[in-house]
Amino acid sequence: MKVKGMRWWIVCLLSGGLVINYLARNTLSVAAPTMMTQLDISTEQYSHIVIAWQMAYAFMQPVAGYVIDAIGTKMGLAIFALAWSAMCAAAALATGWQSLAFLRGLLGFTEAAGYPAGVKVVTEWFPAKERSVAIGWFNIGSSLGALLAPPLVVWSILNSGWQLAFIVVGVLGGLWTLLWIWLYKRPHQSSISDAERAYILEGQEAHFSDAVAEKANWKKTITKRNFFAVGLARVLSEPAWQTFNAWIPLFLMTERHMNIKEIAMFAWLPFLAADLGSVLGGYLSPVFHRYLKVSLFTSRKLVMLTGSLCMIGPACVGLVSSPYAAIALLCAGGFAHQMLSGALYSITSDSFGKNEVATATGLAGMFGFLGAALFTLVFGIMVTRIGYSPLFVVLAIFDIVAACVILTVAREATRPAASTIEPTGTSPEAAV
Repeated sequence: MKVKGMRWWIVCLLSGGLVINYLARNTLSVAAPTMMTQLDISTEQYSHIVIAWQMAYAFMQPVAGYVIDAIGTKMGLAIFALAWSAMCAAAALATGWQSLAFLRGLLGFTEAAGYPAGVKVVTEWFPAKERSVAIGWFNIGSSLGALLAPPLVVWSILNSGWQLAFIVVGVLGGLWTLLWIWLYKRPHQSSISDAERAYILEGQEAHFSDAVAEKANWKKTITKRNFFAVGLARVLSEPAWQTFNAWIPLFLMTERHMNIKEIAMFAWLPFLAADLGSVLGGYLSPVFHRYLKVSLFTSRKLVMLTGSLCMIGPACVGLVSSPYAAIALLCAGGFAHQMLSGALYSITSDSFGKNEVATATGLAGMFGFLGAALFTLVFGIMVTRIGYSPLFVVLAIFDIVAACVILTVAREATRPAASTIEPTGTSPEAAV
């Protein structure tokens, strides 16, 4: 049986995996206030735990991307997903900050495949003009996972203990892995219509649709101009999202004096806003392409610039006294950052061929998370001395500079002349 619009079902499946991936990493941030009390963990020690995850994630990203390019998306992602599910559940065994840092480091190693695999799936399954929309929908998995973490963790703490939350997420990850192995196939192996297969292939760039694709090569990838632009932009922009994921619950408790139930009620809102930013940013690219008469590549840049300017919102957190106004500004930050993040992933997928895109995504991710780890180290020390507000200002400046780097350095690859314009990133056949 031929399934119409199969590529959108693939995005749904992929997004489900990213939800689990982000649940695994955000479970810690929500459980942190309780764990820090029960395990006698200081704020600085908590920053070391976060850094352990970030450093492991950073150095493993290029390896994971290379593995995904080498053995294929299906088995590569399945192996990593099963491993990160096991490592998440293992955190329930932690007895202090050292053991927790070790287990979170292992989680970082295993979770590193999520985005390289996701970007590779999108580049395989979508024509260029739909790619930003697909990445926008796929990328909501990250903020949806962060959104679901507060109620799950608080429910676990109130009914059993923080350990239960890690175990539940681990089990969910194992179940998703089985679903992925059962359902995922590449376009030429899948039960899609001939019209959809032709639509995908004809809409892909020359460097992606070549019969003999360039093999992944770390040295060659890292010396490309666009990789320099993307890598530097990731160094500058990644600290904001990692700060949101790791520190918002603590910020609400220590700076805005919310209790654990209030955190469960409000800490997920910035991530709901992030979902909206991710999806809107995906659709904004073809809108700019159509109405501003710019290329698809330039439209990605404009989306990233728009998102970076919206980061002025969380920079103003220190100017408001109401905790609810602070949450609203953090929502603006979540919306803004995922808009620019999706655009940056789209630029990466536009710039590299099918057998190097996961490697390029992983290498750029390594630089991004090294930047995030360095900022977290500074954050953990400075937050007790100067507070959160000046650090949120720095994050906004970083994102604006990242957008400027992409605008001035990144260059568009050569495209087939046959590329057409679609206002919403979908064809009549795709809407079925």
